[in-house]
Amino acid sequence: MTGFLLQRLMQAAAVIVAMSVIVFTGVFAIGNPIDVLIDPGADQAIRAKLIAQYGLDQPLWRQYFAFVGNVVRGDLGTSMVYNVPVVDLVFSRLPATLELVLVSVTIAAGIGIPAGIWAGYHPGSLSARAIMALSVLGFSVPTFWIGMLLIMTFAVQLGWLPSGGRGDLGQLLWFETSLATADGWSHVIMPAINLSLFKMGLMIRLSRAGMVEAMRTDYVRFARAQGLPDHQIVTRHVLRNISIPLVTVFGLELGSTLAFAVVTESVFNWPGVGKLIIDSILQLDRPVMVSYLVMVVVLFVLINLVVDLIYARLDPRVRLKGGA
Repeated sequence: MTGFLLQRLMQAAAVIVAMSVIVFTGVFAIGNPIDVLIDPGADQAIRAKLIAQYGLDQPLWRQYFAFVGNVVRGDLGTSMVYNVPVVDLVFSRLPATLELVLVSVTIAAGIGIPAGIWAGYHPGSLSARAIMALSVLGFSVPTFWIGMLLIMTFAVQLGWLPSGGRGDLGQLLWFETSLATADGWSHVIMPAINLSLFKMGLMIRLSRAGMVEAMRTDYVRFARAQGLPDHQIVTRHVLRNISIPLVTVFGLELGSTLAFAVVTESVFNWPGVGKLIIDSILQLDRPVMVSYLVMVVVLFVLINLVVDLIYARLDPRVRLKGGA
């Protein structure tokens, strides 16, 4: 297990370094933020002063190594637009995104996995066909269109839910969150449903496929021959075998949900890091863009590492291969 962990840690470090280079180079190629920050009529002296102040007059490789050195010291730079440290800016928006992601993945897994298992256990039933139709809908319909449809139905026409914003905050344990108030829940439920539909469809299809395949295996036939009821076979044996791909996909989708909640946050005016990165791109706030994208890469790598460890716990063959 130690060899497996060391191998995954080295792979994670290599991925983070490679992606940081790609992100920094890509953001550098977008444009010059000085063109957005200063008045087009400003003279060359003011322009040169700002360029030197932000270190944009240095070669790209030197800017990159300066950025890496600052990151090692815990400094992600200062926003060019808001003039505050990027760490403070991102972490002021991060709780809102985490709330949205937490609720959305809970909805996706809490509905998608049981629905997929039911559809796989009763593959020819009318309910199974309805569940699979729901999964196709979640895959096919664009997120922004569903979001606007939800706003038109529940906010504009029915007036049941607010159309955007985060709502009132309350204290939950040591955290200040909108999940501690009824008004906060009324604000988060629509964007969370909107964000969860694609993940829910994926969970339904994956769990159904695993269920159908598992119910045809020899160990299920033997268990039935021994007189075990189907609910014990499913809960004690089948679920353990289909949990490996479910855990893998759930971890990957958790990372993608956290990284790509941009569309949902923009549609519902949710004050999270997704909306922050959209505003930063429009304003060419380079330190925020680079720091956000690098943080997303690190989160992806950490989530994948945790998923690999859980995978190895569920399947000993992975540990043996990693150790070898």
